[in-house]
Amino acid sequence: MTIQQQETTIKAFRASILHFTADPAFNDNAYSWFEDGLLVVDGDRIKVAGDYDKLKDTLPDGTQVRDYRGKVIMPGFIDTHIHYPQTDMIASPAPGLLPWLDTYTFPTERQFKDPEHARGVADFFLDELTRCGTTTAMVFCTVHPESVDAFFSASEERNLRMIAGKVMMDRHCPDFLQDTAESGARESEELINRWHNKGRNLYALTPRFAPTSTEAQMQLCGELAQKYSDVFLQTHVAENTDEVAWVKSLYPNARSYLDVYDHYGMLRPRSMYAHCVWLDDEDRARMAATGAAVSMCATSNLFLGSGLFNFAEADKHKVTLSLATDVGGGTSFSMLQTMNETYKVARMGGTYMPALRMFYLATLGGARSLQLEGTIGNFAAGAEADFVVLDPKATPLLERRTTRTNSLEELLFALALLGDDRTVAATYAAGKQVHQRGE
Repeated sequence: MTIQQQETTIKAFRASILHFTADPAFNDNAYSWFEDGLLVVDGDRIKVAGDYDKLKDTLPDGTQVRDYRGKVIMPGFIDTHIHYPQTDMIASPAPGLLPWLDTYTFPTERQFKDPEHARGVADFFLDELTRCGTTTAMVFCTVHPESVDAFFSASEERNLRMIAGKVMMDRHCPDFLQDTAESGARESEELINRWHNKGRNLYALTPRFAPTSTEAQMQLCGELAQKYSDVFLQTHVAENTDEVAWVKSLYPNARSYLDVYDHYGMLRPRSMYAHCVWLDDEDRARMAATGAAVSMCATSNLFLGSGLFNFAEADKHKVTLSLATDVGGGTSFSMLQTMNETYKVARMGGTYMPALRMFYLATLGGARSLQLEGTIGNFAAGAEADFVVLDPKATPLLERRTTRTNSLEELLFALALLGDDRTVAATYAAGKQVHQRGE
């Protein structure tokens, strides 16, 4: 390759630039902020991020510079828990989690045996994510392998960094959604071999939650989790009190709901546990010790009345945390709106959540919880060039408020509390634009 050919792979973006290097809750120097910044991308990778004046003369002659001055560029959002099959049942009324599953979730998921239906929903779902600035998500499919194939095919076409898996569920569900311990394990292993690390796709073993898996299925899933240590694992735990009581009746010898998963070898790095509202200190200490991560789902916890996540206790034990929309229990694909709800849940529990930390949790915090730091989540040299362009003037109210901010924290707080999908001016994945507002 000639020098001239190499130069054509360089693109640059001028804007205010923010990314994180550590958790602001525990580090004073946790982020880099360049008010007049330049992000330089080489192909699908980050080359450098810094001050415009210091970097502009380093660009090769003829480099395309996209001018986003007045806007903020940061790494793409990372949503660590979401259900793509629930897209069409979002905002469905129910008095709680378990009746909501029976009335809406299971009948909706039945349709995903049809590959054409699954692909149609997957296309809309991924377009909605990128419209909201989310470039990576950890996604539940359904029990049907067809739903996984459809999702990963759609993701591969867009060259997105996505994590997903087939639900494993062999009891306490309708017959039309039930696999067996053996078929669930076999189909999961086949899907691992078909999709894990194919392009930017990554596979996640996905037992729905302990009540819908027999001990035989939990055992086989745990064995797969140990056999494929670089594969992810995702499930639910301690979402609401009725669910916790149900698990206690099904697994009477377990010390806690989380202990059920621990018994089968499912607490390990690259395992993601959604909700974690009703854990105790021993559970939290065990999660921290094993490298398992928490996906906090403030919006769905409020929607279903499940409870308030305890930030103070999680931080006391240094549990790895991330944010998630949890659509369709969550009522928005927007990570900005999720930050809004997260802030309020924290306040109700007596914790003040700075905006800097919320944006950390939605970017580098998500990457760390997935063991993908250095690949996604910030602008370290060599990281994948996934980023979002946020417009502080996207709405009249947001413009009026942000013109009166006096610090980075105030600006970010306004974006988190007043922002939504309209705030996302553009989204880039692997260096290429995948969304532009208005198009």
